[in-house]
Amino acid sequence: MPSERLSVVVTRRLPAAVENRMKDLFDVTLREDDSPMSRQELTQAVKYADVLVPTLTDRIDAGLIAQAGDQLKLIANYGAGVDHIDIHTARQHGILVTNTPGVSADDTADMAMALVLAVTRRISEGLAVMQSGNWQGWSPTALMGGRVAGRRLGILGLGRIGQAVARRASAFGMQIHYHNRRRLRPEIEDELGATYWESLDQMVARMDVISINCPHTPSTFHLMNARRLKLMKPDAVIVNTSRGEVIDENALTRMLRAGDILGAGLDVYEHGTQINPRLRDLDNVVLLPHMGSATVEGRVEMGEKVILNIKTFDDGHRPPDQVVPAML
Repeated sequence: MPSERLSVVVTRRLPAAVENRMKDLFDVTLREDDSPMSRQELTQAVKYADVLVPTLTDRIDAGLIAQAGDQLKLIANYGAGVDHIDIHTARQHGILVTNTPGVSADDTADMAMALVLAVTRRISEGLAVMQSGNWQGWSPTALMGGRVAGRRLGILGLGRIGQAVARRASAFGMQIHYHNRRRLRPEIEDELGATYWESLDQMVARMDVISINCPHTPSTFHLMNARRLKLMKPDAVIVNTSRGEVIDENALTRMLRAGDILGAGLDVYEHGTQINPRLRDLDNVVLLPHMGSATVEGRVEMGEKVILNIKTFDDGHRPPDQVVPAML
């Protein structure tokens, strides 16, 4: 007789190809619409599911995990970041946690470079002029931005995504600098042409562009705080495609409004969708709706990783992308 299929609950709509494959393999409960699950719905899900497939919009904290049934043994996160999941509490309850690392590095790096170009070349301002119907034709002094070639790019977090950003920026003629918790091996630095800065303060003070590419952890919360933002040059630009909590958004808003920083490109925000309203009306800011990894290819690959993690777990083996507290 065939073995009983795992009960899998997916908290958000996923690409059709991923959902169809899950239907073939598991007793899966899919989301009918693309709204986040309520706390009550999440509580019900963990009471009966063998596997929960959450996304970054779901808060899987100690209180929720405490209400899980004994059958919940795997939280297979759809996404690389796991700061919305209490890994330690899950481990104490015998629940494994997996993620989908490495899939969206190129996609997110593309978006980081798009933001660098959009801010330095004032693309959103040009777009606004065209959409308003007020363009009067070419002018020698209209919407003059800055050339990216030759500028110093300081990457905060030179992991998979940071290295992908470095490769793209290098092709645009930018000088690559970085700060990391640990210095990379010499051969990687040589490949990327990257200069390591042990002091983040010193790097920030000397860069033309800062790219945030580190995860959100207790040690990176407000890593770019008011004091550190004030170290930036007045003609410098900052872009963030990682986690909004890394930047003190209120301090950044004040400095942008005062002209203490030239511009910013943001795809993530400190308080999710609750963006500082004073940030929205600034001409020197490009705001995107957290779309750094939003490619068809990337989202399908993320789903394939989720399925592989669940299948490997179901077969009695360690999932390839298991997350443990020591990794955080």
